[in-house]
Amino acid sequence: MNKFALIGAAGYIAPRHMNAMKKLGHDLVAVLDPNDSIGIIDSYFPHSKFFTEFERFSRHLDLLKGKTKSPLDYVSITSPNYLHDAHISFALRSGADAICEKPLVLDPNHIDLLKDVEKETGKKVWNILQLRLHPSIVELKTHVEKNQIDKKYDVDLTYITSRGSWYLSSWKGQTKLSGGIAFNIGIHFFDMLSYIFGDMQKNILHMNKATKAAGYLEYENARVRWFLSIDENDLPLDMKKQGQRTYRCICVDGKELEFSKGFTDLHTASYDAIEKGQGFSLDQARNCVETAYEICHLKETTLKGDYHPYLKTLKKSEL
Repeated sequence: MNKFALIGAAGYIAPRHMNAMKKLGHDLVAVLDPNDSIGIIDSYFPHSKFFTEFERFSRHLDLLKGKTKSPLDYVSITSPNYLHDAHISFALRSGADAICEKPLVLDPNHIDLLKDVEKETGKKVWNILQLRLHPSIVELKTHVEKNQIDKKYDVDLTYITSRGSWYLSSWKGQTKLSGGIAFNIGIHFFDMLSYIFGDMQKNILHMNKATKAAGYLEYENARVRWFLSIDENDLPLDMKKQGQRTYRCICVDGKELEFSKGFTDLHTASYDAIEKGQGFSLDQARNCVETAYEICHLKETTLKGDYHPYLKTLKKSEL
């Protein structure tokens, strides 16, 4: 049984981390979150110590260390994006490995700073890149590796995940805190694309708004037109009628990749791999951070050449 602490427990993704810890038979001994509306903990670790102030949380970990010499094995981090690097450093200096949600950081230069802290402490940083473990992605990567071709694959990536009005009022809607759409929801897919198709060679931005973004990415083995949105109005009509609020579609050379299921236990699989020393390191997270960072700093271009078909259907006021 490993001992865990958790920084950030009130958000959407934290229960998946708690579930992974519980399923694998571990113990969550301390939780930090400034929001005290986190009764969800009772479903997993009701006896975990809870803190709303960082100072008291830090002191508690110090006291544990004094009593047991090795109080923690891991600190899991699901705090707002802009705090990840600081919380990772704290975890390592507390004598634990860090398990951090995406995006690892908002600036690729911070990856090198964290590598220095790894060397200083002898502890490791693990990033949750769970799409690499999705059966459909594993199958596609295997196919690409086995079928080397002279031409590049043509890929259309569409991801629409509806969010309510709360989203833009929260830290997620503040670009300086979240990184915007590219970091909030795109980071998963930018990692997947580089993981399968190699290094990025070209990055063109066609649109970058608060609720949607689109562009063109070219990799060693693929040309990718991508569209991301949190606007429910962008959902396909048939999905709206069915009451569905999320749409994922990846088409490779005109063939759609089945990608609607298989997400339930990916965090558990990620934790299992980390415990075996097979998790994803700082260097493995670098490509997707660099891609999202570059997108955030690119200027939008006019719609010409290769661009996502969805952009043809948007109103001029949305472009």
